[in-house]
Amino acid sequence: MVIIAILAAVAIPKYLAHLRRAKEVVLRQDLWAMRRAIDFYSTDKEQPPSGLEELVSAGYLRELPKDPMCPDDCQWVTVPAQTDSLSAAGGIGDVKSSAPGNDSNGVPYSEY
Repeated sequence: MVIIAILAAVAIPKYLAHLRRAKEVVLRQDLWAMRRAIDFYSTDKEQPPSGLEELVSAGYLRELPKDPMCPDDCQWVTVPAQTDSLSAAGGIGDVKSSAPGNDSNGVPYSEY
């Protein structure tokens, strides 16, 4: 019984660390997919999308992913698109996580 308890004491923290890293990888992949969709939309339509839901309705994303690092159902933070003097298009230029905390390397999720 003691041997099983010792093995569990070693295995459970390792499992939780791997679970956290897996969520971080999913977050990075979701952000990459949304940023790529924003770029494709902006190139095709010659203006950035006005919201993330517009990427779904236009067919650039199947569905809006959920932030895997959020304990609750928090929303994505949208960054306005940079406009040059020739076009005043507005819209979304980037998307970031609103999850609190830092990743396993100490980088805040909001900086991904």
